[in-house]
Amino acid sequence: MIGLLSGNSGWLANFYDQYLGFIAFIIRRWDQVVEYTLNHFSLVLTVMFFSLILWISVGLLISRYEKLANTAFGLGNILFVIPSISVFGIFITIPMLGLGRTSAALALILYAMMPMVRNVYRGIKSVEWPIIEAGRGMGMSARQILFQIQIPMAWPIIFAGIRVTVVMITGIATVATYIGERNLGRFIHHGIARESADMIIAGAILVSVIAILLDYLLGKIESRITSPGLLREQDHN
Repeated sequence: MIGLLSGNSGWLANFYDQYLGFIAFIIRRWDQVVEYTLNHFSLVLTVMFFSLILWISVGLLISRYEKLANTAFGLGNILFVIPSISVFGIFITIPMLGLGRTSAALALILYAMMPMVRNVYRGIKSVEWPIIEAGRGMGMSARQILFQIQIPMAWPIIFAGIRVTVVMITGIATVATYIGERNLGRFIHHGIARESADMIIAGAILVSVIAILLDYLLGKIESRITSPGLLREQDHN
């Protein structure tokens, strides 16, 4: 019996060390975990705040001026395929930026361009022409049609782009640790350097939790501001 218990204890200890050691790491480094998590969270929110203002405006603009659409999409495709570490590296060479939060945020804002601009454009263009003509027949101005018809009907597609962008930016933000940003990417970076699986897993799980939480919150916001009819149609499709 004692031998059996000893064998089970050894198995449990090995299982804990191999698969659950990251929990002990999080508890042991709790203050650091909180600091890096808050920094990561605040960086993502800062990037999304400015990205929403900038890229939704650009998406609306190119939906009105078709000649700009191909140029914007071409530029977005070029930016999107550049390795993130290279973009961060370019920004730190710019005077007055250097290492830290500003360079990280600007690089991530550029990465947010493609999914957000494309989805805003697609959303606006998805509104059928007879609906727009009906608005004009009621005496609505171009601005009223945009804000009272096109944008509300485009919300599901626009929000899909926003949610994809949030998850993407949350992941890419880990790379910003290489330019001095103190976020969860440090656990992953240091874990690779030290060959510590616990650090890597802890960092990856915490980043995933942030992404899932933000996506969940955006889903709740979407359900509140989107027409129930559009949500039912989206679920049906």
